[in-house]
Amino acid sequence: MKNFIVRTITGLIFVAAVVTCFLNPRAMALFFALVTGMTVWEFCGLVNERPGVQVNRFISTVAGVYLFLAMAGYNSGITPSTVFIPYLVSIIYLMIAELYLKAEDPINNWAYTMMSQLYIALPFSLLNVLAYRWNGQSVQYTYLVPLSVFVFLWMNDTGAYLCGSLLGRHKLFPRISPGKSWEGSIGGGVLVMAIAVLVWYLTEQYGVNDLGLSACEWAGLGLVIVIFGTWGDLIESLFKRTLGIKDSGNILPGHGGMLDRFDSSLMAIPAAVVYLYTLTLF
Repeated sequence: MKNFIVRTITGLIFVAAVVTCFLNPRAMALFFALVTGMTVWEFCGLVNERPGVQVNRFISTVAGVYLFLAMAGYNSGITPSTVFIPYLVSIIYLMIAELYLKAEDPINNWAYTMMSQLYIALPFSLLNVLAYRWNGQSVQYTYLVPLSVFVFLWMNDTGAYLCGSLLGRHKLFPRISPGKSWEGSIGGGVLVMAIAVLVWYLTEQYGVNDLGLSACEWAGLGLVIVIFGTWGDLIESLFKRTLGIKDSGNILPGHGGMLDRFDSSLMAIPAAVVYLYTLTLF
């Protein structure tokens, strides 16, 4: 009972922090820069416990945070594209440094270093692509799409849990996540698509449908987030199984670590970007 209360309180604070931060572009940038740094730091700490692996935790974390802030500055129109040069220099340094460190397995170090950037820093940075758009005259900040990504992921978890508990019979991916079922995943997907259509209706009613998405396009966005969010969850489960750990950390009481909390979003955010850009092609 005590663990349930702690988990509930932590979850409510987490949801409130995410929702609130999106209401202001500076708050969003600061919050997710912090989240990026903490998640990269956590990831590097976990992989450094593997034999023969020694990732530069500090520089990898600083590079990840810088990439997020650089993307925020560039997409908001504050900074030119040259803002990415220091990030590229840091990546080059992390590659060249292995020539002089005489590590047992430099290939492992390179691989895990790049994974910290591609798996964590880049997806979080793409939130800025969802948050800013060119309206023909200036860059405009919108909280609707990036916030919707997280709302859809939360609703998918809720729907999958309820449907899986009541109807779950067929395992979705027993080798990696025995608790997930096809029934739960389908239930979560249907719930999210229904909520996505509701979002379309409400945004049309109040004139805040910034991207001008139709009901079908909103439902499609919800489905994309469900599918890739589920894959993101499974990928982190495979990561933890490979490392032989239950949770990625304990920074969030009752919820584990940062990777445990944001695993689904690390696949859902890039997928949402690709989906929305694809819509502009047709």
